[in-house]
Amino acid sequence: MNNYEMVMCIVNAGFSELVMDAAREEGARGGTVIHARGTANKDAEQFFHIAIQPDKDIVLILVPSDIKDNVLHAIYRNAGLNSEGKGIAFSLPVDDVVGISAPSPTPAEPAKSEEPKQEESNKEDKK
Repeated sequence: MNNYEMVMCIVNAGFSELVMDAAREEGARGGTVIHARGTANKDAEQFFHIAIQPDKDIVLILVPSDIKDNVLHAIYRNAGLNSEGKGIAFSLPVDDVVGISAPSPTPAEPAKSEEPKQEESNKEDKK
């Protein structure tokens, strides 16, 4: 099983912070924004009754698999097609990850204290 998933959101330019705020509320730690241009034909605009804004932001967010669904739903609520951002979001599985450290424990999760090594406790007993 993969430990991470890539959540991608394509949103109108200027709305990437709305996406990131929603993702952070669900536990995402950060993301990358790529500026892009969308394309659509006039028939698609008329069929969906929306105007396609060509300037887009693509937000890439690497998240632990166990929070991926919550992140996607939060993005949809805050920046989905019914919002000004007109965003669409989806996820892709990630096979390998390097350069990411494990999240530090939150105040609700104290760090585990290390038990003294067996050798050290034996030395104390021998004195």
